[in-house]
Amino acid sequence: MDKIIVFDTTLRDGEQAAGGSLNIAEKVEVARQLERLGVDVIEAGFPVSSPGDFESVRAIAHEVKNATICALARANPADIDSAWEAIKEAESPRLHVFISASDIHMMHQLKKSHEQVLELAVGMVERARGYTENVEFSPMDASRANTEYIYRVLEAVIAAGATTVNIPDTVGYAVPAEFGRLIAGIKQSVPNIDSAVISVHCHNDLGLAVANSLEAVRNGARQVECTINGIGERAGNASLEEVAMAVATRADIFGIATSLDTTQIYRTSRLVSELTGFPVQPNKAIVGANAFRHQSGIHQDGVIKMPATYEIIDPQRVGVPSSALVMGKLSGRHAFRERLAELGYGLSDADFDQVFAAFKGLADKKKEVSDRDIESLVAEYKRTTTEHYHLERLQVTCGDRGIPTAAVKLSGPGGKELADAALGTGPVDAVFKAINRLVGVSNTLTEFTVNSITGGIDAIGEVLIRIESAGVSYTGRGADMDIIVASAKAYMNALNRLLSAHNTAENGG
Repeated sequence: MDKIIVFDTTLRDGEQAAGGSLNIAEKVEVARQLERLGVDVIEAGFPVSSPGDFESVRAIAHEVKNATICALARANPADIDSAWEAIKEAESPRLHVFISASDIHMMHQLKKSHEQVLELAVGMVERARGYTENVEFSPMDASRANTEYIYRVLEAVIAAGATTVNIPDTVGYAVPAEFGRLIAGIKQSVPNIDSAVISVHCHNDLGLAVANSLEAVRNGARQVECTINGIGERAGNASLEEVAMAVATRADIFGIATSLDTTQIYRTSRLVSELTGFPVQPNKAIVGANAFRHQSGIHQDGVIKMPATYEIIDPQRVGVPSSALVMGKLSGRHAFRERLAELGYGLSDADFDQVFAAFKGLADKKKEVSDRDIESLVAEYKRTTTEHYHLERLQVTCGDRGIPTAAVKLSGPGGKELADAALGTGPVDAVFKAINRLVGVSNTLTEFTVNSITGGIDAIGEVLIRIESAGVSYTGRGADMDIIVASAKAYMNALNRLLSAHNTAENGG
């Protein structure tokens, strides 16, 4: 069976989603999980865009051994040189050069002629080829460009050394039949196209990114650029999990395979959602909470008798936990470790001891601890391992007749204890004001969302917040059975990420 190359751009285009930002350690963690998933190419970032992005790309190039590590560069020498510096230590490096190719972009953004753009494209592909044989080229906004011009550009850059030519639907304008014709035309009309792999990069502005990508595959594309959970600029990108399971489920139509370990899909989706702060909608295909739930009596009856009656994908195939085993306060260390393994977590002994202690504390409060509760415990532990300030104690008084008041105690750098109290318009406002007094970092709260991780009166509540400082957004998440405590944890998580970013900038990286 033929194979498509899965090119994941979660760490580059995915991170460009408004409000999304990851620190270096988080990017490396996602990259390692993408490696476990088995993606062929990881686009690790845009090195010239910032010192932090450069360092994260370099760290990923050093850490990940079983995937090609790609860095993005505009068609100019400084970008290409910076990108190569970041990825040169990778086992398998790739440089990805792009320049706009549509009339609207060339006229209003680049202010260059067709011939000037063509000359730049060829020259910069040649420069990239001087560093590595693995060079990808993208004529940005190709789906709105003059088709004959695209043919000319592709022929020229392939002759200059590009081994992958990517056709971006940059603004999500194309529809499947049209995009399929574009790919078919490239195969038929570019004389040296057999010397390169045709790739596609589709955006989801009309909700057609996956459909366009699949139609491109049917017409000869052999690399698909996508992101976990479909995150990305504006309405996002083609969703990796949807593309992967579409070609796997409908092999009769596509006759093509991937190298993915699909059992890692659910775990990867959860990790990206947790770190970026972008929740997965319940009805999201493949990884949504409702993707394998059946409420209709007719559907339930059919699934009980034969799962295939209403499930075209076995949930276990994408790594959705197969067991409904419920953990409780009598569950031992061995059972808990086994459950963590089934959920895709491999913890060191020291980390396991910390998470197990938190599990026991939760089990004393809840009769039953679900898989989602366990995932929340692991995520909460990870959030507290690299803190500048830690929430030690919190006390709140409020009511319809009282003045909301919060008293907070934090442990700061060097173990120093800090305490203060504040009044607010509500208990959460009072907590945030007290924390702000102690931490002393200027910021603005831009988003505050509360979700219940599980059902019931004893559910863990999860709070997502975003704060903004100096024009940059930072995400924080916190979970607890007490929603005020969860809010404080989320705020502390966001502030700690802000402080880490400041420290990185001050240290020159």
